[in-house]
Amino acid sequence: MSATLSGKRILLVDDDQDILTSMQAAFEPTGATVDTAGNGNKAVELAEKNTPDVVILDMMLPGRSGFLVLEKLQAEKAKAKRPRGSAPHVIMITGNQGNRHKMYAETLGAEAYFIKPVKLDKLISTAEKLCGVAV
Repeated sequence: MSATLSGKRILLVDDDQDILTSMQAAFEPTGATVDTAGNGNKAVELAEKNTPDVVILDMMLPGRSGFLVLEKLQAEKAKAKRPRGSAPHVIMITGNQGNRHKMYAETLGAEAYFIKPVKLDKLISTAEKLCGVAV
């Protein structure tokens, strides 16, 4: 895999360490700088500190749910007067099959929503698309 996301920063957020490790290993060959968080509070802290281009966000998290993280990211985006659809782009992942959660995530500004288990190449290609990378 080529370094398609070189110069981009990706924040991976999941409380399952195995999933986090797998996603990190998948994104490293893309050339992106990868940050990881195992809970919602750490995710907000890292997003405020590092301004990621893409956040891959689990819905069910300790400390602060994925929805609350997403709300905070969108509030910060609005405060900085960045338009909807600008970075950080959010891809929400969840084990929850419910359609209601998907609609709510999209209402809050998630640009993609996947049910676990999600194929890692699909996450990468979605991140590339959101970053405007031609693949």
